[in-house]
Amino acid sequence: MRKLPRVRQARPLWRRLLVWVLYLVLGYYALIVVALAGLRFIDPPFTGVHVQRRVESWFKKGRYQKRYTFVPLGRISPNFQWAVIAAEDGHFYKHHGFDWEQIRDAVEDGMEDGRIRGASTISQQLVKNLFFTTAGSAIRKGLEFTITPLAELILGKKRILELYLNVIEWGPGVFGAEAAAQYHYHTSAARIGRDQGARLAAILPSPLRRSPGRMDRYSAIILTRMGQLGR
Repeated sequence: MRKLPRVRQARPLWRRLLVWVLYLVLGYYALIVVALAGLRFIDPPFTGVHVQRRVESWFKKGRYQKRYTFVPLGRISPNFQWAVIAAEDGHFYKHHGFDWEQIRDAVEDGMEDGRIRGASTISQQLVKNLFFTTAGSAIRKGLEFTITPLAELILGKKRILELYLNVIEWGPGVFGAEAAAQYHYHTSAARIGRDQGARLAAILPSPLRRSPGRMDRYSAIILTRMGQLGR
């Protein structure tokens, strides 16, 4: 008796969706690697966070104005540069993308009080700002973890710092050191002093809620850290 051919069962919908999600993630990852190579020489016209804030503005009252002027690292005051390093990543020039000492301390502190504090490096935050949004997700964290070493390898420390200082958020629609200096102090990034730099660095964890004039306590801590770094 002749056997009937087997009917191939269709994959469950969830499997097909999972495969498509995997393809999308891998495709986006490949685009990011290409973009990193280009960012060695090309200044980004916009970032993931820039796009996020623009989209968010569509659902809010009031006019949204984006302030963003990319300037070379040499046109950003060393006081400003080191204030940000002291505030965000004191071991920036010592690690290769991840500050394992800070990660360990954050985990230990979290085990004691039940809260995990941030331990992201400047390199990690740059990757997040360039290619993702401020919204947290396991997929984003996983991609960020694998992309950060590539950013270190492809871009190098000087370019990472230059990009970071130029793209991060310093207020509503205010992106980069030059725009921050003009918006908060009506001067250029090249003219920012130690105290001003420390105050601007102090608002980075919450740039939409903080203002430099109210950062007396945090700016004093940053100035102390700058002194410890020899700055």
